[in-house]
Amino acid sequence: MAMVVLVCLVLLVVTTVIHYEVLRGLAVLLPGLGIKPRAKLIVVIIAAFLAHALEIALYALAIWGLVRFGGLGTLDDSSRFSLDVSLYFSAETYTSLGYGDVVPGGAVRLLAGVEALNGLLLIGWSASYTYIAMERFWSDAAGRAA
Repeated sequence: MAMVVLVCLVLLVVTTVIHYEVLRGLAVLLPGLGIKPRAKLIVVIIAAFLAHALEIALYALAIWGLVRFGGLGTLDDSSRFSLDVSLYFSAETYTSLGYGDVVPGGAVRLLAGVEALNGLLLIGWSASYTYIAMERFWSDAAGRAA
């Protein structure tokens, strides 16, 4: 269980740093980018999506490694277990979609709970950043049109 707690803490820090750096990079890059305001918003959405996809992949790799090499739990039926199943489960958990067709067992259940909470926080962070960017770029576009 101590290994799972350590992995949870590392993933919380790493995913937060990834998200921070992506959003900070956007804040630096976007004002000087010579494209229309609506295109800047598309850049924000794509960058946020890619950050979330990377974070989901990191959780999937952690789950896969903990189950496959650490023997620290199970992820659904062991005959179906693969990296693909880990990735699907991670995306489902990170987004709090929770179909329930893949169920963790053992110590990795803690990681699943942490991933859900972390995903909720990071998705909310992306949403608030997107709203702020929309306000700024729409105001800039309206100011130029006037």
